[in-house]
Amino acid sequence: MSAIRIVKRQEPLGWSSCLVLLAAILISLVLSGCILFIGGTPPLQGLAALFKGGFGSRFAFEDSLIKATPIFLCSLGVAVAFRLQVWNIGAEGQFALGAVGATWIALSFPGAPAYLLLPGMILMAVIAGGFWGFIPAVLRQKLKTNEIIVTLMMNYIAILILDYLVYGVWKDPASFGFPMTSEFSSSAIIGRIGGSNFHWGLVHCVILGLLCWLFMSYTRIGFEIKASGNNVRAARYAGIPYDRLVMLVLALSGALAGWAGFLEASSTINRLQPSIMAGYGYTAIVVAWLARLNPLYIGIAAFLLAGLRVGVEGLQLDLQVPAAFGGIIEGLILLTVLAGGLFTQYRIVTGAKK
Repeated sequence: MSAIRIVKRQEPLGWSSCLVLLAAILISLVLSGCILFIGGTPPLQGLAALFKGGFGSRFAFEDSLIKATPIFLCSLGVAVAFRLQVWNIGAEGQFALGAVGATWIALSFPGAPAYLLLPGMILMAVIAGGFWGFIPAVLRQKLKTNEIIVTLMMNYIAILILDYLVYGVWKDPASFGFPMTSEFSSSAIIGRIGGSNFHWGLVHCVILGLLCWLFMSYTRIGFEIKASGNNVRAARYAGIPYDRLVMLVLALSGALAGWAGFLEASSTINRLQPSIMAGYGYTAIVVAWLARLNPLYIGIAAFLLAGLRVGVEGLQLDLQVPAAFGGIIEGLILLTVLAGGLFTQYRIVTGAKK
């Protein structure tokens, strides 16, 4: 009887890895269709309604692109950390603290001009999000804690801080009891691009995405991050400051998620309220792996996942499919993509071991 073994590939799979990725996504959609069938919804009709709701009209396209903005920035941040093999699961909390920091500036200086107020909001959002990412980095380096657990638990703390503020000291007296701050002044709101529904946050995403790609591809620190992620022991032996890189990538990851929180509060909601926490930080993890941690591919993956979110909203209205179905699809995509990654890095061989 021939033995079956898994052997690491000596050379990259190349363009065939795209076929593996497409096959993984197709399998996740087939499994999603099976779940729809079990729930009493015709699978083909449900999947068709899903894609039509997310991409089938101008309104759906615009809504998907708007929702892709915070997902893109959060995913860009976690991808930087993942490249070092440091697992930041805290983009959700860093996003929340970024929104809180931006809101504090907007409420404290409502009369300031836009050219001062918006940069101040960005700066405070980046500081708050970066600080929230820096804490687990310090705990990992000094106390040898697991950054997965710490970043995950800190999400709940950040969300509770946001809730405390909007239910308490920042609650708008004119909100009829609803937990929300007063609306931002016009100088604290990012405007729309021309006559479209798109806001200037899309330009922020393009610039930050290019800067991140250049940073990872053409700088010494970017090279050190990738080298350390591939082999920590070799990086330490070569004199690369691995401990400092851990702190850098987690702080940078939190800063990008905080920037996303600023954009969501300033351009979409125009105030701070609990509904701002829509799970973008968790979706960012799926997007990062779907894009193979490549900053240029993250934009495409973020748009596709955002479209699925918008499509699920249509499924709720048209076919009464529960909202949790969106989370199921995201989870299936993540699992199948990770499983497909096995075939891009390893190959299955049969026969006796030589």
